[in-house]
Amino acid sequence: MSSAVTTHESALLPIEDQWEEFVAGRYKEGKDESEYRIYDEKSDPRVAAFYRENHQKQTLAFVLEKEKEYYALNKGERSIWEAAEFLNTLVDESDPDTDLNQIEHLMQTSEAIRRDGHPRWMILAGFLHDLGKCLCLYGEPQWAVVGDTFPVGCAYSDKVVFPEYFRANPDFNVPELQTQYGIYEPNCGLDKVHMSFGHDGYIAHVVRDYMPEPALYMLRYHSFYAAHRQGAYGHLMTPHDVEMFEWVKKFNPYDLYSKGHTKPDVKALLPYYEDLIAEFFPAKIRW
Repeated sequence: MSSAVTTHESALLPIEDQWEEFVAGRYKEGKDESEYRIYDEKSDPRVAAFYRENHQKQTLAFVLEKEKEYYALNKGERSIWEAAEFLNTLVDESDPDTDLNQIEHLMQTSEAIRRDGHPRWMILAGFLHDLGKCLCLYGEPQWAVVGDTFPVGCAYSDKVVFPEYFRANPDFNVPELQTQYGIYEPNCGLDKVHMSFGHDGYIAHVVRDYMPEPALYMLRYHSFYAAHRQGAYGHLMTPHDVEMFEWVKKFNPYDLYSKGHTKPDVKALLPYYEDLIAEFFPAKIRW
């Protein structure tokens, strides 16, 4: 692993004391679906603290700044595997459901897709879906990398997790940003909507020239739970978005509910994934 990763490891440590003790009991094989995505301050104060900061700081101005910085893809070239290896230094503060390392979660997701006989591009999308978390390599805080995503520049939906925390966001007090459509037009299409900045949009942008459109929707919107789980923000979507979101909905259970499956044998699976990645990607890509 590169020295750059080591340099930033301290930035990945959680704010709360005894974080390792907190996550140690999280891996529960056979977890029932009703136990997932339980978000409230009493049951998980650390996750609540994460979203309090996330909702306060994800302003439209912040998102535009980060899109300009990262979507230029001028952070160098690296392989898919180099990005994946970095993720093993990361603990996702927004996720109350798993204590797997990141490569194990990526393979857990993609292996579940593979077992159900889906196309190879969808299996690969499962492996790629969290690689955008390598934003932490550049020193981005986790509140700007992980967590549920939502549109900025228009009114916040109460379907977003912890919607009460948006009251601390400066955009909450800007009237033109708190109408139903805000800076957008009715049914303008999600490609014209600025989502809260994070790993979803970043990885979709990084791989946009290599993966088919349904995979790009899976990658960009897999954390947009307010839309694909709660039906919010339909007024910004086109019929094509609605059609593509069927792929997002098909993907989401593999990301979420595969976390209770047995941990994958990374070493044994490595040859399969090396071949799969080589089918779609060159040796190195721009990040």
